[in-house]
Amino acid sequence: MSFEERGVWILLTVAVAAYAVYLFLILGGPADVPLVDRPYVVPMLWTIGGAIVAGIVLSIFSGILTGIISRRGTVDKKDQRDKEINRLGEHIGSSFVVIGGVSALILAWIEVPYFWIANVIYLGFVLSGIVASIAKLVAYRRGFQSW
Repeated sequence: MSFEERGVWILLTVAVAAYAVYLFLILGGPADVPLVDRPYVVPMLWTIGGAIVAGIVLSIFSGILTGIISRRGTVDKKDQRDKEINRLGEHIGSSFVVIGGVSALILAWIEVPYFWIANVIYLGFVLSGIVASIAKLVAYRRGFQSW
């Protein structure tokens, strides 16, 4: 497994775990408080920040571990295949950012509570990361057609 592929696994794992923690914090609140009245900004900021820090730390750890195991002291370089797989995955995943943005715009037009708008945007970003990672992993495992 290349260093780049390992990074994709890290991104996928961190994205799923962070969003699961966020959902647990939001949905695990008191049942007598309506969902839209629960505090969501601080849990959202903490899970986003925690995901960023976890991704960085795990990537550094992965790089160090790869260097130790390979006994070369260096991490594998990106080749053309890695660059094209990354581009393909990002193109596929970016559609969910657009879907989240358009959905949030529509929700703002019909004046729904900020809770729903923020959560639609957050879900769009999370789905973008997850779908992009899955597309990249499929390309790494099964190959892809380069155009």
